[in-house]
Amino acid sequence: MRPGEIAVEGVSRRFRVYRRDARSLKSLVLSRGRGPATDVWALHDVSFAVEPGSAVGLIGRNGSGKSTLLRILSAIIRPTSGRVDVGGRIGTLLELGAGFHPEFSGRENVFLNGSILGLKRAYIREQLDEIVAFSGLEEFIDLPVRTYSSGMYMRLGFAIASHLSADLLLLDEVFAVGDEAFQRKCFGKIFDFKRNGGTIVFVSHDAGAVERLCERAILLREGRVAFDGPTHDALTEYHSLLADERDPAESVAGLSEWGSGEARIADVLVCGPGGEEREQFLSGEALSLRLKLVASGALPPPRLSFELRDEAGRLLAGGGADTAELGWPDGPGEVPVRFDVDALPLADGRFHFALALDGAESGHLYHRLAHVAPFVVYPAGGERGAVLLDGRWSEGEVAAGAEVRRS
Repeated sequence: MRPGEIAVEGVSRRFRVYRRDARSLKSLVLSRGRGPATDVWALHDVSFAVEPGSAVGLIGRNGSGKSTLLRILSAIIRPTSGRVDVGGRIGTLLELGAGFHPEFSGRENVFLNGSILGLKRAYIREQLDEIVAFSGLEEFIDLPVRTYSSGMYMRLGFAIASHLSADLLLLDEVFAVGDEAFQRKCFGKIFDFKRNGGTIVFVSHDAGAVERLCERAILLREGRVAFDGPTHDALTEYHSLLADERDPAESVAGLSEWGSGEARIADVLVCGPGGEEREQFLSGEALSLRLKLVASGALPPPRLSFELRDEAGRLLAGGGADTAELGWPDGPGEVPVRFDVDALPLADGRFHFALALDGAESGHLYHRLAHVAPFVVYPAGGERGAVLLDGRWSEGEVAAGAEVRRS
Protein backbone atom coordinates (compact mmCIF):
# COMPACT_ATOMS: atom_id res chain seq x y z
CA MET A 1 0.00 0.00 0.00
CA ARG A 2 1.00 3.61 -0.49
CA PRO A 3 2.30 5.46 2.59
CA GLY A 4 -0.63 7.04 4.42
CA GLU A 5 -3.31 4.93 2.69
CA ILE A 6 -6.01 3.20 4.77
CA ALA A 7 -8.39 0.39 3.77
CA VAL A 8 -10.99 -0.88 6.25
CA GLU A 9 -13.21 -3.75 5.09
CA GLY A 10 -16.07 -5.20 7.13
CA VAL A 11 -14.44 -4.59 10.50
CA SER A 12 -16.28 -5.69 13.64
CA ARG A 13 -14.99 -5.75 17.18
CA ARG A 14 -16.41 -7.67 20.13
CA PHE A 15 -15.47 -7.29 23.77
CA ARG A 16 -16.33 -10.09 26.17
CA VAL A 17 -17.31 -8.69 29.55
CA TYR A 18 -17.36 -10.90 32.63
CA ARG A 19 -19.49 -10.10 35.62
CA ARG A 20 -17.87 -10.69 39.01
CA ASP A 21 -20.30 -11.62 41.77
CA ALA A 22 -19.55 -12.34 45.41
CA ARG A 23 -18.85 -16.06 45.82
CA SER A 24 -16.91 -18.51 47.96
CA LEU A 25 -13.15 -18.92 47.71
CA LYS A 26 -13.65 -22.38 46.19
CA SER A 27 -15.89 -21.09 43.38
CA LEU A 28 -13.49 -18.24 42.71
CA VAL A 29 -10.62 -20.70 42.28
CA LEU A 30 -12.61 -23.13 40.11
CA SER A 31 -14.07 -20.44 37.87
CA ARG A 32 -10.83 -18.40 37.86
CA GLY A 33 -12.75 -15.39 39.09
CA ARG A 34 -15.00 -15.16 36.05
CA GLY A 35 -18.77 -15.13 36.03
CA PRO A 36 -21.16 -15.33 33.06
CA ALA A 37 -19.86 -13.54 29.97
CA THR A 38 -21.66 -10.83 28.00
CA ASP A 39 -20.66 -9.93 24.45
CA VAL A 40 -20.47 -6.22 23.72
CA TRP A 41 -20.04 -5.27 20.05
CA ALA A 42 -18.22 -1.94 19.73
CA LEU A 43 -18.09 -2.03 15.89
CA HIS A 44 -20.32 -3.69 13.29
CA ASP A 45 -19.23 -4.21 9.66
CA VAL A 46 -17.35 -0.90 9.27
CA SER A 47 -15.86 -0.22 5.83
CA PHE A 48 -14.16 2.85 4.35
CA ALA A 49 -11.01 3.90 2.51
CA VAL A 50 -8.74 6.91 2.98
CA GLU A 51 -6.42 8.28 0.33
CA PRO A 52 -2.90 9.46 1.27
CA GLY A 53 -2.80 13.11 2.28
CA SER A 54 -6.46 13.20 3.38
CA ALA A 55 -7.84 14.39 6.71
CA VAL A 56 -10.85 12.42 7.96
CA GLY A 57 -12.86 13.09 11.11
CA LEU A 58 -14.53 10.36 13.15
CA ILE A 59 -17.57 11.73 14.97
CA GLY A 60 -20.44 10.25 16.95
CA ARG A 61 -21.89 9.89 20.39
CA ASN A 62 -20.01 8.45 23.35
CA GLY A 63 -19.85 4.68 22.92
CA SER A 64 -20.29 4.76 19.14
CA GLY A 65 -16.91 3.05 18.56
CA LYS A 66 -14.65 5.96 17.54
CA SER A 67 -11.79 5.29 19.94
CA THR A 68 -12.05 1.52 19.37
CA LEU A 69 -11.63 2.11 15.63
CA LEU A 70 -8.56 4.29 16.24
CA ARG A 71 -7.00 1.58 18.38
CA ILE A 72 -7.61 -0.98 15.66
CA LEU A 73 -6.00 1.33 13.07
CA SER A 74 -2.99 1.77 15.36
CA ALA A 75 -2.74 -2.04 15.89
CA ILE A 76 -3.21 -1.70 19.65
CA ILE A 77 -6.09 -4.17 19.37
CA ARG A 78 -7.20 -6.48 16.58
CA PRO A 79 -10.65 -6.66 14.96
CA THR A 80 -12.84 -9.65 15.74
CA SER A 81 -13.62 -9.91 12.04
CA GLY A 82 -12.81 -7.95 8.90
CA ARG A 83 -9.57 -6.55 7.56
CA VAL A 84 -7.53 -3.38 8.11
CA ASP A 85 -4.58 -2.33 5.94
CA VAL A 86 -2.52 0.77 6.70
CA GLY A 87 0.43 1.90 4.59
CA GLY A 88 3.54 3.54 6.03
CA ARG A 89 4.46 4.50 9.56
CA ILE A 90 1.72 5.34 12.07
CA GLY A 91 1.96 8.11 14.66
CA THR A 92 -0.59 8.06 17.49
CA LEU A 93 -1.69 10.84 19.81
CA LEU A 94 -4.15 8.76 21.81
CA GLU A 95 -2.92 8.38 25.38
CA LEU A 96 -0.59 11.34 25.79
CA GLY A 97 2.09 10.69 28.38
CA ALA A 98 1.41 6.94 28.57
CA GLY A 99 4.52 5.32 30.04
CA PHE A 100 5.81 8.36 31.94
CA HIS A 101 7.63 7.42 35.15
CA PRO A 102 6.53 9.79 37.94
CA GLU A 103 9.94 9.80 39.65
CA PHE A 104 11.87 10.58 36.44
CA SER A 105 12.45 14.15 35.36
CA GLY A 106 10.71 15.58 32.31
CA ARG A 107 13.98 15.28 30.38
CA GLU A 108 14.38 11.60 31.28
CA ASN A 109 10.76 10.92 30.37
CA VAL A 110 11.29 12.47 26.94
CA PHE A 111 13.81 9.69 26.22
CA LEU A 112 11.68 7.02 27.91
CA ASN A 113 8.42 7.97 26.18
CA GLY A 114 10.13 8.58 22.86
CA SER A 115 11.60 5.07 22.99
CA ILE A 116 8.15 3.62 23.71
CA LEU A 117 6.84 5.47 20.65
CA GLY A 118 9.62 3.98 18.51
CA LEU A 119 12.02 6.91 18.28
CA LYS A 120 15.74 6.20 18.29
CA ARG A 121 17.81 7.71 21.09
CA ALA A 122 20.03 9.63 18.65
CA TYR A 123 16.94 11.20 17.03
CA ILE A 124 15.49 12.12 20.44
CA ARG A 125 18.79 13.75 21.39
CA GLU A 126 18.72 15.81 18.17
CA GLN A 127 15.12 16.91 18.76
CA LEU A 128 15.32 17.39 22.53
CA ASP A 129 15.67 21.17 22.56
CA GLU A 130 12.83 21.57 20.08
CA ILE A 131 10.58 19.19 22.06
CA VAL A 132 11.21 21.06 25.31
CA ALA A 133 10.70 24.46 23.65
CA PHE A 134 7.44 23.29 22.08
CA SER A 135 6.12 22.10 25.44
CA GLY A 136 7.00 25.43 27.07
CA LEU A 137 8.38 23.61 30.13
CA GLU A 138 12.00 24.80 30.03
CA GLU A 139 11.91 25.81 33.70
CA PHE A 140 10.50 22.46 34.84
CA ILE A 141 12.11 19.95 32.50
CA ASP A 142 14.57 18.68 35.14
CA LEU A 143 11.93 18.26 37.86
CA PRO A 144 10.14 14.93 38.48
CA VAL A 145 6.93 14.72 36.47
CA ARG A 146 5.02 13.84 39.66
CA THR A 147 5.35 17.56 40.45
CA TYR A 148 3.69 18.54 37.15
CA SER A 149 0.10 19.64 36.84
CA SER A 150 -2.14 17.56 34.56
CA GLY A 151 -1.85 20.26 31.88
CA MET A 152 1.96 20.23 32.01
CA TYR A 153 1.94 16.42 31.87
CA MET A 154 -0.21 16.42 28.73
CA ARG A 155 1.80 19.22 27.09
CA LEU A 156 5.03 17.24 27.43
CA GLY A 157 3.30 14.13 26.08
CA PHE A 158 1.99 16.02 23.03
CA ALA A 159 5.38 17.64 22.39
CA ILE A 160 7.03 14.19 22.26
CA ALA A 161 4.32 12.53 20.16
CA SER A 162 4.11 15.44 17.69
CA HIS A 163 7.76 14.94 16.72
CA LEU A 164 7.14 11.44 15.38
CA SER A 165 8.19 10.91 11.78
CA ALA A 166 5.00 9.32 10.41
CA ASP A 167 2.87 8.96 7.28
CA LEU A 168 -0.41 8.64 9.21
CA LEU A 169 -1.40 10.53 12.36
CA LEU A 170 -4.20 9.23 14.62
CA LEU A 171 -5.61 11.89 16.96
CA ASP A 172 -8.07 11.42 19.82
CA GLU A 173 -9.37 14.62 21.50
CA VAL A 174 -5.88 16.14 21.50
CA PHE A 175 -7.09 19.76 21.61
CA ALA A 176 -8.03 19.44 25.25
CA VAL A 177 -4.30 19.80 25.96
CA GLY A 178 -3.09 22.79 27.96
CA ASP A 179 -4.31 26.36 27.70
CA GLU A 180 -5.73 28.17 24.66
CA ALA A 181 -2.33 29.40 23.44
CA PHE A 182 -0.85 25.89 23.56
CA GLN A 183 -3.91 24.47 21.78
CA ARG A 184 -3.29 26.91 18.91
CA LYS A 185 0.32 25.73 18.79
CA CYS A 186 -0.87 22.09 18.65
CA PHE A 187 -3.27 22.89 15.84
CA GLY A 188 -0.51 24.61 13.89
CA LYS A 189 1.77 21.58 14.28
CA ILE A 190 -0.92 19.26 12.97
CA PHE A 191 -1.71 21.58 10.07
CA ASP A 192 1.98 21.52 9.12
CA PHE A 193 1.81 17.72 9.06
CA LYS A 194 -1.24 17.90 6.79
CA ARG A 195 0.37 20.45 4.43
CA ASN A 196 3.38 18.16 4.08
CA GLY A 197 1.14 15.39 2.71
CA GLY A 198 0.46 13.39 5.86
CA THR A 199 -2.81 11.51 6.39
CA ILE A 200 -4.89 12.35 9.47
CA VAL A 201 -7.70 10.50 11.24
CA PHE A 202 -9.15 12.76 13.93
CA VAL A 203 -11.64 11.97 16.72
CA SER A 204 -13.19 14.97 18.48
CA HIS A 205 -16.45 16.37 19.84
CA ASP A 206 -15.25 19.87 18.88
CA ALA A 207 -17.19 20.56 15.67
CA GLY A 208 -15.13 23.66 14.89
CA ALA A 209 -11.84 21.75 15.08
CA VAL A 210 -13.17 18.90 12.91
CA GLU A 211 -14.46 21.34 10.29
CA ARG A 212 -11.20 23.31 10.18
CA LEU A 213 -8.98 20.26 9.92
CA CYS A 214 -11.01 17.67 7.94
CA GLU A 215 -12.63 17.86 4.54
CA ARG A 216 -14.45 14.57 5.15
CA ALA A 217 -16.09 13.03 8.22
CA ILE A 218 -17.48 9.61 9.12
CA LEU A 219 -20.40 9.50 11.56
CA LEU A 220 -20.54 6.35 13.69
CA ARG A 221 -23.78 5.34 15.35
CA GLU A 222 -23.88 2.33 17.66
CA GLY A 223 -20.75 0.94 16.01
CA ARG A 224 -21.97 1.32 12.41
CA VAL A 225 -21.21 3.89 9.71
CA ALA A 226 -24.28 6.15 9.65
CA PHE A 227 -22.85 8.77 7.26
CA ASP A 228 -19.67 9.23 5.23
CA GLY A 229 -19.22 12.45 3.30
CA PRO A 230 -18.42 16.18 3.48
CA THR A 231 -17.63 17.35 7.00
CA HIS A 232 -20.38 19.97 7.20
CA ASP A 233 -23.07 17.45 6.18
CA ALA A 234 -21.73 14.86 8.63
CA LEU A 235 -21.79 17.39 11.49
CA THR A 236 -25.37 18.35 10.59
CA GLU A 237 -26.36 14.69 10.87
CA TYR A 238 -24.49 14.37 14.16
CA HIS A 239 -26.11 17.44 15.70
CA SER A 240 -29.56 16.20 14.71
CA LEU A 241 -28.97 13.06 16.81
CA LEU A 242 -28.77 15.32 19.86
CA ALA A 243 -31.70 17.60 18.99
CA ASP A 244 -33.94 16.55 21.86
CA GLU A 245 -31.24 16.54 24.56
CA ARG A 246 -30.72 19.66 26.64
CA ASP A 247 -27.35 18.65 28.12
CA PRO A 248 -25.80 15.64 26.36
CA ALA A 249 -22.98 13.80 28.09
CA GLU A 250 -20.66 14.63 25.17
CA SER A 251 -20.63 18.32 26.15
CA VAL A 252 -18.04 17.62 28.87
CA ALA A 253 -15.76 16.13 26.19
CA GLY A 254 -15.78 19.24 24.01
CA LEU A 255 -19.10 19.09 22.15
CA SER A 256 -20.05 22.74 21.67
CA GLU A 257 -22.90 22.69 19.13
CA TRP A 258 -25.97 20.52 18.48
CA GLY A 259 -29.63 20.65 17.44
CA SER A 260 -31.92 19.61 14.56
CA GLY A 261 -30.97 22.66 12.49
CA GLU A 262 -34.29 23.98 11.08
CA ALA A 263 -33.41 27.24 12.84
CA ARG A 264 -29.84 28.29 13.50
CA ILE A 265 -27.76 30.96 15.20
CA ALA A 266 -25.49 31.74 12.27
CA ASP A 267 -23.30 34.61 13.49
CA VAL A 268 -22.34 35.74 16.99
CA LEU A 269 -20.34 38.89 17.73
CA VAL A 270 -19.45 40.66 20.96
CA CYS A 271 -19.19 44.41 20.33
CA GLY A 272 -18.39 47.54 22.26
CA PRO A 273 -20.74 50.50 22.60
CA GLY A 274 -19.64 51.85 19.20
CA GLY A 275 -20.42 48.61 17.36
CA GLU A 276 -16.78 47.53 17.01
CA GLU A 277 -16.03 43.84 17.59
CA ARG A 278 -14.14 43.38 20.87
CA GLU A 279 -12.93 40.68 23.25
CA GLN A 280 -11.76 42.89 26.12
CA PHE A 281 -13.85 45.19 28.33
CA LEU A 282 -13.42 47.25 31.45
CA SER A 283 -15.70 46.57 34.38
CA GLY A 284 -18.93 48.57 34.01
CA GLU A 285 -18.51 49.18 30.26
CA ALA A 286 -21.34 48.72 27.78
CA LEU A 287 -21.51 45.47 25.77
CA SER A 288 -23.59 44.50 22.74
CA LEU A 289 -24.19 40.86 21.72
CA ARG A 290 -25.15 40.72 18.03
CA LEU A 291 -26.60 37.63 16.38
CA LYS A 292 -27.96 36.49 13.04
CA LEU A 293 -30.80 33.98 13.28
CA VAL A 294 -31.57 31.86 10.21
CA ALA A 295 -34.73 29.89 9.37
CA SER A 296 -34.46 27.19 6.70
CA GLY A 297 -38.26 27.01 6.26
CA ALA A 298 -41.58 27.99 7.75
CA LEU A 299 -41.84 27.19 11.46
CA PRO A 300 -43.38 28.83 14.54
CA PRO A 301 -41.20 31.55 16.08
CA PRO A 302 -38.79 29.79 18.47
CA ARG A 303 -37.59 31.08 21.81
CA LEU A 304 -34.06 32.52 21.93
CA SER A 305 -32.33 31.95 25.26
CA PHE A 306 -28.92 32.91 26.61
CA GLU A 307 -26.68 31.98 29.52
CA LEU A 308 -23.67 33.90 30.77
CA ARG A 309 -21.02 31.65 32.29
CA ASP A 310 -17.58 32.14 33.77
CA GLU A 311 -14.36 30.31 32.89
CA ALA A 312 -15.25 27.41 35.20
CA GLY A 313 -18.66 27.01 33.53
CA ARG A 314 -20.66 28.42 36.46
CA LEU A 315 -23.96 30.02 35.46
CA LEU A 316 -23.96 33.74 36.29
CA ALA A 317 -27.06 34.94 34.44
CA GLY A 318 -29.67 33.76 31.97
CA GLY A 319 -32.74 34.90 30.10
CA GLY A 320 -34.46 34.82 26.76
CA ALA A 321 -36.70 36.47 24.19
CA ASP A 322 -39.63 35.56 21.95
CA THR A 323 -38.41 35.77 18.34
CA ALA A 324 -41.96 36.66 17.24
CA GLU A 325 -41.26 40.07 18.76
CA LEU A 326 -37.90 40.27 16.95
CA GLY A 327 -39.28 39.92 13.41
CA TRP A 328 -39.15 36.13 12.86
CA PRO A 329 -39.92 35.42 9.15
CA ASP A 330 -42.93 33.44 7.90
CA GLY A 331 -40.66 31.33 5.68
CA PRO A 332 -36.94 30.93 4.98
CA GLY A 333 -34.96 34.01 5.94
CA GLU A 334 -32.58 35.78 8.31
CA VAL A 335 -33.16 37.96 11.35
CA PRO A 336 -30.43 40.21 12.82
CA VAL A 337 -30.93 40.73 16.56
CA ARG A 338 -28.93 42.32 19.36
CA PHE A 339 -28.80 42.22 23.13
CA ASP A 340 -27.41 45.42 24.69
CA VAL A 341 -26.01 45.68 28.21
CA ASP A 342 -25.57 49.29 29.31
CA ALA A 343 -23.07 48.48 32.07
CA LEU A 344 -21.41 45.09 32.54
CA PRO A 345 -22.12 43.86 36.08
CA LEU A 346 -18.79 41.99 36.01
CA ALA A 347 -15.59 42.87 37.80
CA ASP A 348 -12.75 40.61 36.63
CA GLY A 349 -12.37 37.36 34.71
CA ARG A 350 -13.04 35.43 31.50
CA PHE A 351 -16.63 34.83 30.42
CA HIS A 352 -18.64 33.37 27.55
CA PHE A 353 -22.22 32.91 26.40
CA ALA A 354 -24.32 29.82 25.68
CA LEU A 355 -27.19 30.37 23.23
CA ALA A 356 -30.13 28.24 22.12
CA LEU A 357 -33.15 28.29 19.82
CA ASP A 358 -35.97 25.93 20.77
CA GLY A 359 -39.70 25.51 20.23
CA ALA A 360 -41.62 27.88 22.46
CA GLU A 361 -44.27 25.22 23.19
CA SER A 362 -42.71 21.91 22.09
CA GLY A 363 -39.30 22.49 23.66
CA HIS A 364 -37.70 20.87 20.60
CA LEU A 365 -34.09 22.05 20.31
CA TYR A 366 -33.29 23.60 16.93
CA HIS A 367 -29.79 24.83 17.75
CA ARG A 368 -27.54 25.24 20.78
CA LEU A 369 -24.12 26.80 21.05
CA ALA A 370 -22.62 25.79 24.39
CA HIS A 371 -19.51 27.97 24.35
CA VAL A 372 -19.52 31.07 22.18
CA ALA A 373 -18.56 34.76 22.21
CA PRO A 374 -15.76 34.63 24.81
CA PHE A 375 -14.61 37.91 26.33
CA VAL A 376 -12.42 39.20 29.14
CA VAL A 377 -13.30 41.82 31.76
CA TYR A 378 -10.58 43.80 33.53
CA PRO A 379 -11.13 45.82 36.72
CA ALA A 380 -11.59 49.53 36.12
CA GLY A 381 -10.55 50.27 39.69
CA GLY A 382 -10.21 48.19 42.81
CA GLU A 383 -12.91 45.63 41.94
CA ARG A 384 -12.31 41.97 42.71
CA GLY A 385 -14.18 38.75 41.98
CA ALA A 386 -16.52 37.98 39.10
CA VAL A 387 -19.51 40.18 39.97
CA LEU A 388 -19.49 43.97 40.05
CA LEU A 389 -21.43 45.02 43.15
CA ASP A 390 -22.08 48.65 42.28
CA GLY A 391 -23.27 50.55 45.35
CA ARG A 392 -22.75 53.85 47.14
CA TRP A 393 -20.99 54.57 50.41
CA SER A 394 -22.26 57.38 52.61
CA GLU A 395 -22.14 58.52 56.19
CA GLY A 396 -25.09 57.33 58.22
CA GLU A 397 -26.20 56.25 61.66
CA VAL A 398 -26.82 52.62 62.57
CA ALA A 399 -30.26 51.98 64.03
CA ALA A 400 -30.26 50.77 67.61
CA GLY A 401 -31.77 47.38 66.67
CA ALA A 402 -29.00 46.76 64.12
CA GLU A 403 -26.05 47.58 66.36
CA VAL A 404 -23.42 44.89 66.66
CA ARG A 405 -23.48 43.25 70.03
CA ARG A 406 -20.13 42.77 71.72
CA SER A 407 -19.58 39.98 74.20
